[in-house]
Amino acid sequence: MTASGTHAGPHAGRGDAEDLDVEEALALVRAPQSDRTGGTDRSDQTGRPGHAPARPAGHEHPHPRATPWPEARAAAARAARRATRRPHVSVALSDALGLVLAAPLDALSDLPSFDTSAMDGWAVAGPGPWQIRDGGVLAGHAPPEPLTDGEAVRIATGARVPTGVTAVLRSEHGRTGPQDRLHSTREMSHGQDIRPRGQECRRGDQLLPSGTLVTPAVLGLAAAAGYDTLTVVPRPRAEVLVLGDELLTEGLPHDGLIRDALGPMLAPWLRALGAEVIAVRRLGDDAKALRRAITTSRADLIVTTGGTAAGPVDHVHPTLERIGAELLVDGVGVRPGHPMLLARTKADQHLVGLPGNPLAAVSGLVTLAEPLLRTLAAHPVPEPYRMPLREAVQGHAHDTRLVPVVLRGERAVPLRYSGPAMLRGIATADALAVVPPGGAAQGAGLELLDLPWDTAGIGVCFT
Repeated sequence: MTASGTHAGPHAGRGDAEDLDVEEALALVRAPQSDRTGGTDRSDQTGRPGHAPARPAGHEHPHPRATPWPEARAAAARAARRATRRPHVSVALSDALGLVLAAPLDALSDLPSFDTSAMDGWAVAGPGPWQIRDGGVLAGHAPPEPLTDGEAVRIATGARVPTGVTAVLRSEHGRTGPQDRLHSTREMSHGQDIRPRGQECRRGDQLLPSGTLVTPAVLGLAAAAGYDTLTVVPRPRAEVLVLGDELLTEGLPHDGLIRDALGPMLAPWLRALGAEVIAVRRLGDDAKALRRAITTSRADLIVTTGGTAAGPVDHVHPTLERIGAELLVDGVGVRPGHPMLLARTKADQHLVGLPGNPLAAVSGLVTLAEPLLRTLAAHPVPEPYRMPLREAVQGHAHDTRLVPVVLRGERAVPLRYSGPAMLRGIATADALAVVPPGGAAQGAGLELLDLPWDTAGIGVCFT
């Protein structure tokens, strides 16, 4: 690891430290061991839960310029709304899942486009009994011959109904007698089991408005309405720049070198948030390479890992200053992940600087990358929801905490291994609990943030 420490590790410092002042450090020394190592529930060695402490009175925030967590998320969404509007694109149905309609979906034809049978059975004309005509009517075949009163013909579901038909008699409701005579075993009504032309819509009707999220059902409706392509808001393009000379891409840690946890994690996480990841590049601690990568990137969002503090090889802030980027968020009142940042590098491009510690980086994704990508993709804001805690959760004196939880019945259960450098908790989590400053007692209802794959499946985020 380099002297300043970029990524995972209990003493990582470059862009990862929680930047405690003296009073905070003393408070942590006095706290139970589980709190000093990132535990969430202050349980002692026997597993008995403790109580969330009150926020110290009169204790000023050590980082007064840090943006409060809710305001940071709002700032990311606002930045995306102010970005240069990207042109809409036309994509094949097979590529549209998870995108948002940029134009209304209007019916290109009547649905159904002709009278069709809703059941297998007989098409009948007039009152029964009926004389059964030879042959039958199948879906997808040439138009059948008209029927006259007293006639019936076998018909399959989805087949075009012959002219002159008054109803479809289901197979289970008819019986045949001598001389191919068909009898109904139940009363029938005119038009029974016939889907008339235009029953669902007429040509030109608006089926769905612009802004609709393309789900599998929307794809089915579009196909039924005659669409081969859809006009959609394009996926935001993201590029990941992994910083740090101490990172290995394979094998076991050795000689002060550690495995890169963020390179393998960030690309699929960003894809789950709806982004198109165009590259993952490992730059090491090279200020010139970082500047070149940022200024030549074609991405809508650049994501960097580590290097967001003020150490000797923390190049993100100096590089942004040199290229004239506008710093929108510089530090957030959230733990883990305080030294994250958001900058506008061009009119149509932003950069999210993540801390190097893995769970702190996740916090940065949730806080800054998710609302920015969601807004760029025109996805709706997910409805907030809350669940009570099964155990008390230790809070930070000043900042919001994001704590991995699993959902058990109607309760959220805080997970251990939630320190800034740890992924063991988030790897089994269902959501992140938003813990206010001062912590939360057992039974308190906390806002939960779903993980993208928990609600929509790997590879696409519908929320």
